Amino acid sequence: MIDSADYIIVGAGSAGCVLASELSADPDNTVVVIESGPMDKSPLIDMPRGIGKLLAPGNPHVWAYDVHRPGGAKETWLKGHVIGGSSSINGLVYARGFAGDYNRWAGELGCAGWSWADLLPCFKANEHHEFGESEERGVGGPLRISGHPPDISGPGPKSLCEAFLDACDQAGTPRVPDTNNAADGGAGYQPRTIWEGTRQSAAKAFLHPAMTRPNLTVISDTRVERVLFEGTRAVGVAVRDKSGAGHTIASNREVILCGGAIESPKLLQLSGIGPAERLKEAGIQVVADLPQVGQNLREHCNFMVQYRVTRGSLNSAFQGPRLLWNLLRYLVTRSGPLAHGSQEMLAYIKSREGLDRPDCQLGVGLWSLHNGPKGPELDKEPGFTVGGYHMHPRSQGQLYITSADAGDQPHIEVNYLSDPEDQAASVAMVRYIRRIAGQPALKDFIVEEVQPGPDVQSDDEILEAYKTLGATAYHVSGTCRMGSDQESVVDPQTRVRGVDGLRVVDTSIFPELPSGNTNAPAMAAGRRAAQFILEDRNTGEQRKAG
Repeated sequence: MIDSADYIIVGAGSAGCVLASELSADPDNTVVVIESGPMDKSPLIDMPRGIGKLLAPGNPHVWAYDVHRPGGAKETWLKGHVIGGSSSINGLVYARGFAGDYNRWAGELGCAGWSWADLLPCFKANEHHEFGESEERGVGGPLRISGHPPDISGPGPKSLCEAFLDACDQAGTPRVPDTNNAADGGAGYQPRTIWEGTRQSAAKAFLHPAMTRPNLTVISDTRVERVLFEGTRAVGVAVRDKSGAGHTIASNREVILCGGAIESPKLLQLSGIGPAERLKEAGIQVVADLPQVGQNLREHCNFMVQYRVTRGSLNSAFQGPRLLWNLLRYLVTRSGPLAHGSQEMLAYIKSREGLDRPDCQLGVGLWSLHNGPKGPELDKEPGFTVGGYHMHPRSQGQLYITSADAGDQPHIEVNYLSDPEDQAASVAMVRYIRRIAGQPALKDFIVEEVQPGPDVQSDDEILEAYKTLGATAYHVSGTCRMGSDQESVVDPQTRVRGVDGLRVVDTSIFPELPSGNTNAPAMAAGRRAAQFILEDRNTGEQRKAG
């Protein structure tokens, strides 16, 4: 195992892969990436619809976390545990968020350097978009992005998709060719990290091409147990490989945590950075008392409204003999339903008049589910699902370690819909979905609403349904909040406060959730952070952050 490197990147997820590619592009930098999960060799990762098998507790490519919900309920959160991180197991939606999100970060939330003007070049540099280049879209970057297959796998599914988009227009949400340019609201086929029928993860786009460089080392199946310090300067990491052997790797310049919004704050706390009293209770020596580590946990609460339909559903395509046929079709042609992402369409809506940007996102899949003896199962009858969430939740949770053992899960609390504004927007979103479903364009398709069902009508009944049907959207963020105030965990250059030589670069630094999915923003954050790191190296400004 390597003994030292200039930069140690902990976690080969969406941000970590981009960061590794950017830092190792200079041959004078030595870079090591350490990933606790395996290499991304499974054919299920390449196959877009392989997520049906990947996203399951017990799969070696995912972390499964126990999460405490309000009222004592629990749910399981799954996150990528593989080279590529969650970009190797996600639903393949490419959603960047809107200018207003990042301008709010840079202005009201004290994250100078993270405005839309700062981040748009990062998004564009990452992208190679099938739709072509524009002022707000990139071509020539490593990450290939496509629109939905033009045939939508047959005339039935195509007609249902078209009817839904027409219904959105009839309900007041106009159809748009590119939903990433729908800052005033709009509906369309979702942009996807799929190219020629295969997943385009951050590992495939950024890390694997860079692995040919002699100055980049990638280590898989190895857990980082803590960051090592001399005084308050990070000087390396302690790791344990899959055989159980322990090693140390020294950092000549910086350690950069890219483990995600659960693992990064957990590792900070295991390393002595966090709320001092909580660390002492766990038997951890305090290096820096940062009470906000693990706080500000934000997550989208996804709620699915399901309908029985006359035609257009893909339920039968993923079951029985048709599944075997579609698998053969995919293996030979890289096309068909198994080449789809998790959903076919995407819409941004405003839950009320007067908002400066959409506040709810809808995702539409040509499938429907019911609870079987072993968990969710596809319906035998044709159905489709309109899922969605309030994109800017005010409700906050927390996580914290309960022991000094790196193998123990942190305690995680999510407070879905604890804020009145989250409740109001979430109820309004369900009513808007029903408004779309009631439009003339869908009259010949929809038979009935099967979830939550027509009996759920009042605000209180809808909120009660969220308690059992609402669940994670896999977008957990915010637990190492970035800001200019001294209570923030990292400064706007991603440096951890109170120590030297340590940064965090992943969704945990987001002060608030952006509008929509987090994969594209995480990759843009990786590129933006690389700019800060290289600027610091070139000017020799390895300063203490706060």
